[in-house]
Amino acid sequence: MRVEVDITKCTGHGICESIAEDVFEVQDDGTVTIHGNDRPESDRDRMQQAVTQCPAAALRLVD
Repeated sequence: MRVEVDITKCTGHGICESIAEDVFEVQDDGTVTIHGNDRPESDRDRMQQAVTQCPAAALRLVD
């Protein structure tokens, strides 16, 4: 499973970072960086939560 961000949609709310600070990092310019896009299956629930709660719909999971 892979988590991806659409930088053109990201508004830097930081909700993803609050859910998984080891994976997402909001930069000074308000965009998010993903550390380790390829995630183990054990992270699915947490990554799905980040995708679902993103107010800009900038995140997605790819199997």
